[in-house]
Amino acid sequence: MAETNLRKHARRSYPFAFIDENAKREVRRRLLKAVSIPGFQVPFASRELPIGRGWGTGGLQITMALIGPEDVLKVIDQGCDGVVNAVNLREFLVNMTGVQTTIETSEATIVQTRHRIPEERLRADQVLVFQVPYPEPLYLVEPRTRESRRMHSEADYAKMWVYLYEDIAHWGEITIGAQYPVVVEGRYLMNPSPIPRWDVPKLHMSETLNLFGAGREKRIYAVPPGTSVEPLSFDDFPFRVEDFSGRRCHLCGAADVFLDELWDSSSGQKIYACSDTAYCTSRRQTAEEKN
Repeated sequence: MAETNLRKHARRSYPFAFIDENAKREVRRRLLKAVSIPGFQVPFASRELPIGRGWGTGGLQITMALIGPEDVLKVIDQGCDGVVNAVNLREFLVNMTGVQTTIETSEATIVQTRHRIPEERLRADQVLVFQVPYPEPLYLVEPRTRESRRMHSEADYAKMWVYLYEDIAHWGEITIGAQYPVVVEGRYLMNPSPIPRWDVPKLHMSETLNLFGAGREKRIYAVPPGTSVEPLSFDDFPFRVEDFSGRRCHLCGAADVFLDELWDSSSGQKIYACSDTAYCTSRRQTAEEKN
């Protein structure tokens, strides 16, 4: 489809991918340091963008620093390609670059995500970019930035262990859902972004380069391929993911994926659907082809 006049004008008026080359180089240098020290939060000079901070500016700047004319882009929010955040960020990137986009995970070279990891296994030639609202995993137990920096430098995570212990003592289990704290390469405590616990094991020894950007907090960190990522847990209270036993997606029938709980007004009952809409669509298309 031919480009609109707006896209042509935007691409003439701004550098490729909107931010200037000096800004891209600065982000890439910070990414190199983040990859070299897995789990460590690297400060960077977060730029002003035509979207509000907290709406994905960190992940967006990483994507804009890496993307090239030959890349294929996929943008998702909570696993869905069609919600407002994903649509607007994808449209902005297309206007600024003209790159090809896709909803198929396997076709993408760069996947920018908010709060989910795709169900389809990612490859070594793909990059997963996370939008992170709050990068500091110690914020629950230590709101002072200077003190949290000291705790990271000394690997002093006793307060987090006490928090988990008190959670168990009060509720009988660890109740943290999204942003479950993990230890990277046995060293740094890391916030894996607000992904559900279901997605946390996918980071461990992943084949994909995982990059995390928090624009408002001005932090970048990374989990390179083949990196150990272990969720905090006790021997007698091991880490566990969400339990969807006995439940299936009402559209494709999948039972081994993260499911969203919905309300069916016609039947007055709860129903479930795949959070990853592209995965769900692919399963249904495959089933139709077989039939």
